[in-house]
Amino acid sequence: MPQVERSFIVTQSGRIHIASAGVGAPVLLLHQTPRSWDEFRDVLPLLGRHYRAIAMDTVGYGDSDPLPDGKVSIEDWATAARQLLVALGIERAAVVGHHTGAAIAAEIAAAYPKHVAALVLSASPYVDEARRKEARETGHGIDHAVPRADGGHLAELWSKRQPFYPPDRIDLLERFIVDALKAGSGAVEGHRVVDRYEMETRLPLVRCPTLVIAPTADPHAHPHAPKVAAAIACSTLVEIEGGMVPLPDQKPAEFTEVVHRFLAAQPVWST
Repeated sequence: MPQVERSFIVTQSGRIHIASAGVGAPVLLLHQTPRSWDEFRDVLPLLGRHYRAIAMDTVGYGDSDPLPDGKVSIEDWATAARQLLVALGIERAAVVGHHTGAAIAAEIAAAYPKHVAALVLSASPYVDEARRKEARETGHGIDHAVPRADGGHLAELWSKRQPFYPPDRIDLLERFIVDALKAGSGAVEGHRVVDRYEMETRLPLVRCPTLVIAPTADPHAHPHAPKVAAAIACSTLVEIEGGMVPLPDQKPAEFTEVVHRFLAAQPVWST
């Protein structure tokens, strides 16, 4: 098993924290809100057997700096991810994103098509005008809990997330809470950023081979997977039975197997 190494990379968007494992063709991994590279903790060494797997903390999350100008959008996060690859000397990479990370990954492929060899969208949202309108009307959004002196907001956040996590994996919820506390207001704002994204106009711009992963027990993503796949001309849809919101750390071996099977079928890209 390749060892996981952690480091900070200086970019125009600030210092970005990464964890990486393995050598070979580069694969960039992007996490959901409000997680960090830790979402891919168990995936990294498995994927690193075949590739140079790199999990970054989205700017403003984990240990990465927030954007210096305070701008927060899917487009800005995609630009920061591209700057990271440039700083690492990577001209072309496969990009894998989960939930929010899938929206960022899609934008990277749409904005920088020559630099994305293949795309994996895991539990991707589908954001169109109907979703943007609903988000504007409902207000608070996912993971909203008003801070209280007695810490009750932590229990509230736990109870909100618990239905979407395996009942026998308390450790996954603990890891989520750690990342959510670290993200501060970003724990809620990250979801709002997704809900502002004009995704329906960007997905048709994706030209690289694309795998859409649909975890069957993820009510936030599974119903929308066919729409995401249909919007991308060169896509394939695969379901992972029993997969929930924390799919990469819930089922790391199965997640890695599905991703590797897809990537191994693609022409070799730059190392």
